[in-house]
Amino acid sequence: MRSAGRDHPRERLLTPEVLAGLANLELVARAVVDGSIAGLHRSTDFGFSQEFAEYRLYNPGDDLRYIDWNVFARTDRTYVKRFYGSTSTRLLVMLDVSASMQPGLPGSAVLSKLAYARFVAAALIHLAHRQHDAAGLMLFDDSVREFHPPSARALEIRHLYHVLDKAEAGGATRWSEVLQQAGARIRGRSLMVLISDCYLPPEAFGRALKQLGVRGHDLLVLHLLTPEEKQGPAAGVVTLEDVESHQRLDVDALDLETNYRQRLADHLQAMRRAVLASGGHYLQVDTDQPLNSMLHQYLTFRARHP
Repeated sequence: MRSAGRDHPRERLLTPEVLAGLANLELVARAVVDGSIAGLHRSTDFGFSQEFAEYRLYNPGDDLRYIDWNVFARTDRTYVKRFYGSTSTRLLVMLDVSASMQPGLPGSAVLSKLAYARFVAAALIHLAHRQHDAAGLMLFDDSVREFHPPSARALEIRHLYHVLDKAEAGGATRWSEVLQQAGARIRGRSLMVLISDCYLPPEAFGRALKQLGVRGHDLLVLHLLTPEEKQGPAAGVVTLEDVESHQRLDVDALDLETNYRQRLADHLQAMRRAVLASGGHYLQVDTDQPLNSMLHQYLTFRARHP
């Protein structure tokens, strides 16, 4: 019997640092998705059959024939199987490639936000393709750099991995203009997943999201946060520089340390409220978090919002 406190071997594979050593993003995506499914169901021989699409949480009224009792025995949670033909999601991954997504502290072993975001985007695209759903991609900073509408064709999906591989950080983000452009390009009801460090005040973010026109779509914001951002600056007087505007500010880090965690918590809560007020959904994601943990959060979201 496997110890409850021991990590599943496939889950240990999915740290960002290990995934960074894989040859390309398609391999990363397969490792993340396959490892996450294995970790969720605790079965190394679990796989999608030709007809099977995904699991979702049981809702009253669901056909009892489709409950997976093996999963219930392992997780104490009731899931039902969904099959191809019962889902028709159009996924659009919207990836922030602005300057603030790239920097990392010298000597840090943690991936940049952009590198982590590429892994996340690739995994979500692979998962959608595996479920026979259409997937698309948008890259943006001060304008829409790339826009590929959702497609289920294997050739188009491979091209999305290539686009992600080549993605580099650019300039500052013009949020309202970019999201207005995106909203005008989206055709048909879609699941829009916005991956960003959300480098702007909550009030401005809320106004920008309204330009996207969430009505008729599902919006999920994945707000990336690095360990350094969670911890705050070291003690002493430090100079902080805005990587997008290049403005500098000298601050007393000791004063920041006293109130930093509370200010950060307040900021994240305000960001969550801004997203919810726009009709979207919000997940805060740590960039040192194993990718399978992130994908479990995403699958839970999908189960609650089919």
